Formats: sequence, structure tokens, C-alpha cells
Amino acid sequence: MNSYKILKRQVFSKDNYAIVPIRMQDRFDIMQWRNEQMYHLRQNKPLTEDDQNLYFERVVAKLFEQDQPEQILFSYLENEKCIGYGGLVHINWIDKHAEISFIMATKLEANHFEQHWQTYLSLIEQVAFKDLGLHKIYTYAFDLRPHLYKAFEASGFKKEAVLKEHGRFNDTFIDVILHSKFSPYYLRNASPEDTLSIYEWANDPATRQNSFVYDKVKLEEHKNWFKTKLKQPEADYYMGFYQNIKSGFVRFDMEDEISVIGINISPEQRGKGLSNVFLNLGIKLHLAKYKQQQIHAYIKPENEASKKAFTKAGFRFFSKEIIKNQNALLYKYE
Repeated sequence: MNSYKILKRQVFSKDNYAIVPIRMQDRFDIMQWRNEQMYHLRQNKPLTEDDQNLYFERVVAKLFEQDQPEQILFSYLENEKCIGYGGLVHINWIDKHAEISFIMATKLEANHFEQHWQTYLSLIEQVAFKDLGLHKIYTYAFDLRPHLYKAFEASGFKKEAVLKEHGRFNDTFIDVILHSKFSPYYLRNASPEDTLSIYEWANDPATRQNSFVYDKVKLEEHKNWFKTKLKQPEADYYMGFYQNIKSGFVRFDMEDEISVIGINISPEQRGKGLSNVFLNLGIKLHLAKYKQQQIHAYIKPENEASKKAFTKAGFRFFSKEIIKNQNALLYKYE
């Protein structure tokens, strides 16, 4: 299976459905569906097998190794069989938004249209928001299939704009409808206003149990420590938000070429998969500023939740260590 350099995960699944990096073996099925559904696509002539082979060789093949590809394409599978394809296209890496593309096998449209659109949207959201850290995804649809909007709205997309007479169909100018959805996750640089939140989370019993220092943190000591850290160039700290609520703290402490990462999730927000999301987003921000850094994590052997979260975020176990006279596992980001 091909893999995208930009993605930490390559397979995104839900029940019997999955999206995987677009497969060469699916190219002629995709060609057939596109030709059958030209009326709603930005495609002005039927594709030939030569056209499709050339596109996969000259365009698709290059996407997998690019640091910031303009598009990321997937085969949409049911029980390993391709029944559609799509992706994120026109990706703007500066403003962090992308358009959603998707078509399903033509024979599925009559009876399973909304089901497959909703399933696909739930999968592509995982790619966009949890892995890539995009801020916004949107759809661009010729106003020809009103039932399409039901699938968007059922998936939490909001109608954002109508581009009047923006496309041409059968010699008639038609509207284009935009629907969009914003990520519920974001990180910003930590600031003095986060002092008390981080202090409270640090003294949560579960946090202390998984820390290499059991004693409760004293408020004045914490204030002094955090104030000092925010001034140090070797400290790169972030506050994580979920649905506009402070939900987690990600920190990188740098020494030479090594960055030691730590994370703490608000007790009220645990159990929502935020550790993995904030780790992914934090690492992307950190490496964008400090490209040469190696990222290490130290985890207590009994902390199964952290081992799972860091492994899912792209870390691998490296060695057993001793931290503050306690056993520790060193995980390295790959």
C-alpha cells in the first residue's frame, strides 16, 4: 500500500468502511465513475485509460512523498473493495483549509447516497482535523443535487455561501453552493493566563500518579516555574482547546537537538481522544519551528493510556530508563 509522508496514519476506518491512500488498482473504476457522473464534476470530457494512466503516473505518484501536497487522495472501501474515491484538494497549508472531494460508485447513488456521503465525511474529518491539523474543510457543489445538502447538514456542515451563476451546465449558468465545517480542536501558545488551569490539572490525583514526582505542586512554586518557563527560548508550550474550552497542555523542553514532550489533559475532558489529537497538533507546530529536533517522551511503565496515545501519534518504544530514581520507558517520535 502506498503511504503519504504527510500523514502519521494511513488508514482511517469506521465499521466496515475505510479510506486508504488511493490505490493504482482502482484507477479504472474511478475513471468509469467520473465519466458516468461528469455532469456534477469539473471535468469537460470523458477520460480514457491513457488519460488515467498518465494522471496516476505524473500527478498521483508524486503526492505520496511531498511535504505539503496540494491534494491527498483516497480510495473509499467497503470490506476492502473500492466503492468510491475522494480526498482533500486545493489544500491551503498557510490558511489551513481544504476542499472535500468525493464520488461513489454510480450504482450506489440511488439507494445509499446519504449513507456513504455521511460515512465518508466522518472519515475525511479525521484526516483533516485530527491528523493534518486543518482549521476548515468545505464542499463546492454545483446546485444540481439538492439531496446532497441533507448529507452535509446531517454531518454538521453549515451552508456558508451561494456563488450566483458561478458554473455552466447545459448552456445555462447555475449557482455553486458552499458548505463548511470548522475543526473543534486548536492549539495556541501558552500564556500567563493559563497558570491556574495548568496548576489545577497538575494536582489532579491521576496526573500525580503518572508523574515522576508524586508530591503535590505548590501554587507559588508553580507560578514561579511557569513564569520562568514562558521566558525561556528552550521551552515551547501550548494550550489545547476542544470546542473552545481549555482542554489540555502540551509542552516541549529542548536541550540541544532533543525535545522532551509532555502532555496533560483536563480531568473533565479525558476519555475523548484528545491526547492523540493534541500530540499531533503540537508536534506539527513544534517541528515547523524547530525542524531538526528529535522528540522524546518518558512514560511510566504502568501508564497504559499514555503508551497507547504516544504510539498512535507516531512514537515507538526505544529503551528502558531511570528518571528521578523511577523506572521509565523512552519513546521516540519517528
